[in-house]
Amino acid sequence: MTYKKFAIDIAKQAGKVIRANFKQGMKKDWKGNGTPVTITDTTINKMVIAGVKKYFPTHDVLGEEESSLKNHSKFLWVCDPVDGTIPFSHGIPTCVFSLALVVDGKPVAGVIYDALLDRLLYGEKNKGTFLNGKKIHVNKQGMDKAVVDWGSQKSQAQLAKHFPTCFILNLYSVIYSGMLVASGELVASLYTWNHAHDGASLKIIIEEAGGIVTDLAGKDQRYDGEINGFLASNGKVHKDLLKVIKQAGDKANR
Repeated sequence: MTYKKFAIDIAKQAGKVIRANFKQGMKKDWKGNGTPVTITDTTINKMVIAGVKKYFPTHDVLGEEESSLKNHSKFLWVCDPVDGTIPFSHGIPTCVFSLALVVDGKPVAGVIYDALLDRLLYGEKNKGTFLNGKKIHVNKQGMDKAVVDWGSQKSQAQLAKHFPTCFILNLYSVIYSGMLVASGELVASLYTWNHAHDGASLKIIIEEAGGIVTDLAGKDQRYDGEINGFLASNGKVHKDLLKVIKQAGDKANR
């Protein structure tokens, strides 16, 4: 079993669960941090742990809902079973499955699957990023009329002031918006929390598509523990957006 086959196969299995469970009036519980969790999140997370144990028994799993870290391995599968649980659990079709293989803190392969629109992205170190088998690339647009997903109310006013013609979204699914950065639809996506499962797949998928992913200070970082948020962009606008982040004083939330 290759890493690529495993990642794509389990993404498609997760997609079946997402499609089967997506509906209005969905039952959900609320976690201690105030965010929702559904049976879809926990089912897929357990599926990933079981799959890794079966095919790569010496590897570990870091998941949003559950982890398996007994091996203390340098090989770590970082999973967000449903990124976008807030929209997903409220009948809004904006969510994705995400899985990355992280080796010594660095993502080397990743898959993102938008099951509701059947869009599957796979990226691997030095091999590019592909959407449903077709190679993709970030766009080369500047900030004029750019669409960005900006997960920080703190710096939205600064962003609008510096770039008055840009369109600012908050999709509540940073991996979904990052998928759109990789495929050339969005220019950038900002994330201001400290969870590696929200950034690991984007690091490899966006950079293999020609973009850049750094922490909030513009530095590279590990994705096997807490992170300092991240800015994902097409590269062309990265430095300008880092200046906005610095001026606003954005920091990663726990």
